[in-house]
Amino acid sequence: MGLRSTGGWLIAANCSLALGLVACATTETETGSGASTQEFGEQPPMETSSRSSLALLQTVYFDLDRHEIRADAKSALRDNAKAIRKNEDWGRITIEGYCDERGSQEYNLALGEKRARSVKRYLLDLGVPQSRLDVVSYGEAAPAVMGHNESAWRYNRRSEFKSGN
Repeated sequence: MGLRSTGGWLIAANCSLALGLVACATTETETGSGASTQEFGEQPPMETSSRSSLALLQTVYFDLDRHEIRADAKSALRDNAKAIRKNEDWGRITIEGYCDERGSQEYNLALGEKRARSVKRYLLDLGVPQSRLDVVSYGEAAPAVMGHNESAWRYNRRSEFKSGN
């Protein structure tokens, strides 16, 4: 009779689909984003990072329309400063400033730069040599999380760290 006459084809198709989904699952647990779980409760979606050792550096998040370092980011920045000072082979580190999608492009580029500069000043105060740090703003151009609500925007108001080498 075969699979078609018994309806077994449906079972076989479902099994194939299930196996395909299991094969596509990932077990990667490191996001490289460093979101404060105290503030946000959960991490943003996983991202793939080619900057393996730099992935130790935690992302810093900001409040809406603000560039001041939040209290929950200070310990992360202390850890980042220690790691940067320890790992001279990383060379220059670029601090990238980002914003959520609200505001004009000009406003967001300026705010992203202020955020990156605030992080740089904080790291300098913690003993990171100025010669190791650069800043750049991307404004709203590269959201970490897609969406048009606060649950996405809170992850897009950030500063991240990249190798300047």
